[in-house]
Amino acid sequence: MVSRRARSATIRIADDAARAPIRFEPNRLVAVHARGLGMRFAFGFGVSVLAGIVGLALGSRVGGVFLAFPAILPASLTLIADQDGRDRAEIDAAGATIGAVALAVFAAIAAVTVTRLTVLGAVAIAVLAWTISAVAIYAVIRRTLRSVLSRQPNPHESGAE
Repeated sequence: MVSRRARSATIRIADDAARAPIRFEPNRLVAVHARGLGMRFAFGFGVSVLAGIVGLALGSRVGGVFLAFPAILPASLTLIADQDGRDRAEIDAAGATIGAVALAVFAAIAAVTVTRLTVLGAVAIAVLAWTISAVAIYAVIRRTLRSVLSRQPNPHESGAE
């Protein structure tokens, strides 16, 4: 069960995220450290090796499913939790879930179109479907979150936690 304090912190972070404008900040790329990159590489390598072993043992279809696992996600979430706290890592995990659902849309569209179109055409349509579904899911969640939060007092304005 999540503590009241942890739930309050998560709501505060989600509130900030829902109210903040969406923007790209290239200067934040400078904050990437070698340790974090190494950890992501190690997790990605480990998951890829595991997928290869599964593929050799159970066949390429089963191994291919394991390759769809977001290999650097565990490393990224671990680093975020260490640097910014568990609440921020939970929000990033929710974002990864949106991406995973959109990836399933990509896979379904690619599977249906790859035998009917050229591979390039099928991938182009699948990428477009992935982009549209990811943005649409994000927009629905953001709009819903804003709607819910607009009915609640802003904890930053009242001084409440």
